[in-house]
Amino acid sequence: MAVYAIIIKEEPTHTQAEYDKYLEVAGANRGDHAIKPLAMYGETVALEGAGADGVVILEFPDMDAAKAWYYSDGYQKAVPHRLASAKFRSFLVQGM
Repeated sequence: MAVYAIIIKEEPTHTQAEYDKYLEVAGANRGDHAIKPLAMYGETVALEGAGADGVVILEFPDMDAAKAWYYSDGYQKAVPHRLASAKFRSFLVQGM
């Protein structure tokens, strides 16, 4: 069953160099994970509650694949740079 990684950027980037480093490290360490990008910082419209500065939605074949990507050594090298660049939330959700 498909699983989706949802990454929500809650505020504008305050440290662009950190975000640029995140993109560099994350891109270089994608590995052979089965990632299907569905949304990458497209226009967002808040309907209820707080809006977002940006949203990323990635599809994985299952929860194990999503966790393997997120907890991989390669992606974990990138995460501190993303978190140092702005306020983010991220989570995994199982599809139907």
